[in-house]
Amino acid sequence: MRATRLVATLCLALLSVPACAQRLAVEVENFSTPGPCAEEDNVSFALSAAAVGRFRIQALHPPYVNAIRIDSSAPDFSGCNFGKTPHPTDPRHVFVPRTVTLYDGRDIAIVGITFASFWRPHRVPVTVAGRADAGFHLIQVFRKSGRTRTEVLVLYPADGYWRAKPLPARHLGVNAYGSSFLLGPIEQEGRPVVNIARIEIEPQPLAFTLHFTGGGQATVAITEISDMRTALDVRFLPAYDAKRAFAMLRSMYVADDNADASEVTWTTGPAGEAIRKPVMAVTSMQATAVRFGRTVRSRHNTSAPDFLFDAFEAPATEGTAPTGKKPG
Repeated sequence: MRATRLVATLCLALLSVPACAQRLAVEVENFSTPGPCAEEDNVSFALSAAAVGRFRIQALHPPYVNAIRIDSSAPDFSGCNFGKTPHPTDPRHVFVPRTVTLYDGRDIAIVGITFASFWRPHRVPVTVAGRADAGFHLIQVFRKSGRTRTEVLVLYPADGYWRAKPLPARHLGVNAYGSSFLLGPIEQEGRPVVNIARIEIEPQPLAFTLHFTGGGQATVAITEISDMRTALDVRFLPAYDAKRAFAMLRSMYVADDNADASEVTWTTGPAGEAIRKPVMAVTSMQATAVRFGRTVRSRHNTSAPDFLFDAFEAPATEGTAPTGKKPG
């Protein structure tokens, strides 16, 4: 009975998509490979379409969140063959570390961090509320409430990776990150990346504008930060004009109870049936909405969010231009 309720909850969330005259179905391709290590991203799903101008990403609590009593977010290297240093074969480029508060408002704080070392040699220039900086390896977004600051969103500008999570469930107090995602032209450079030339951030209302090195841009508006979800509305300008990956979900799966994403659930139309399968059991699908997550409680990053990609829309008529390449 509990499993049935969880699936019903998942499907209801998946199907709650606002009506839109130009809603699209996109192709979702699975590039995942089995693996024993809980600290490696072996799950990859690429989203592509003939043309897309806009879509939405939501970070949602897993359906079992209210049943969590003990959360586990500690690293698990037990199945890894590289000790306690993820990606030991990556290049190591050295920087002068620093942490800068870029914005500190009533509800939102934005912080930039430069690491002592990173696997890519460059940093991406960023402007926050008109204040320009040479760039950082990590941009953090915090939701403020009184004296409490809760991190809900991060972007790694140098390789284009994002992480997001809703505000924690009240009985937990804190929650974990899990899966990450890319948005924009996906390229393969040792691993999937998005190459960003520069970033502009407006804190009120909160929005990122990403200028891609190959041309084109994306505006990412953070439309909700709550204990239900963190939601991102993504618009491309110019829009994609050919069949190519415009977004990717990156995650980890070792077993159903040791995963950041163990299942994929999708619909093929506004009234279509929700189909749910294990992440390693699918190759590709056409979807108007797709959710990557868990109904089996994971012992690793137990509270980490599910991710729902939906509200895909055709581009506006003002023209399109190619951006990015499909991952090989």
